[in-house]
Amino acid sequence: MKKIITLLLVIAALALAGCKDKSKFEAKAKPVAAPGGDSQVGMKPVDIPAGTGKKSTVTQTMNSGGYTYVEAADDKGEKTWLALPETNVVVGDKIEYQNTPPMVNFKSKTLNKTFDKILFVPGIRKEK
Repeated sequence: MKKIITLLLVIAALALAGCKDKSKFEAKAKPVAAPGGDSQVGMKPVDIPAGTGKKSTVTQTMNSGGYTYVEAADDKGEKTWLALPETNVVVGDKIEYQNTPPMVNFKSKTLNKTFDKILFVPGIRKEK
């Protein structure tokens, strides 16, 4: 658990370092501890500014353990799994996310599923 939270904080810091307008990230990435001490549950996703990430279309999504898991395909059809603080997203949504270092062979205990490769991202931006 602590490794995942640390990874999310590192990702948020990397996102801040690469963002031209840091004010859009301020006060949005603060984790909120949920009752029972499960610190990733209740974390709020970070809004990703337009033009700062990779664009894809949601092909699968599921929520579990305080996270939203999203499989997204880019315009070439390459699919990538993402994990982010729980957010509302549906199949077909056009999204943008920041590319982060992947975790390989990540096992989600709550989904009882192992992802060959998954990116933990602080949030996504949905195109309107």
